[in-house]
Amino acid sequence: MSILSLTFHTPADLVQSWNTYMETDLETMVENLMDVEKYILSEVESDMITEGKNTNLLLIFDSTEKRSDFIEIEFKNITERIEAKFGQEVMIFETFLNPRKDRL
Repeated sequence: MSILSLTFHTPADLVQSWNTYMETDLETMVENLMDVEKYILSEVESDMITEGKNTNLLLIFDSTEKRSDFIEIEFKNITERIEAKFGQEVMIFETFLNPRKDRL
């Protein structure tokens, strides 16, 4: 199992546009991703976020190879689509998670 966490940070002035985008385009994109075994799309709650909004997409793959393929192909497509809509305003952070032990 291999996991990828994508966090999207949206500034406060774009939260409404991001919410609309997330409910339409992003959710559809996620549903159609190839090689993703499971996923969780979440709104992030944190006392550390005082301006804007964070959304997280946790993706679970069968192998590190499938995760690598995703980064090379699908992640680029997602990034390009978000940049086309929001420019550099929505920041995307990718975190590679390599489980040592799990109970999923």
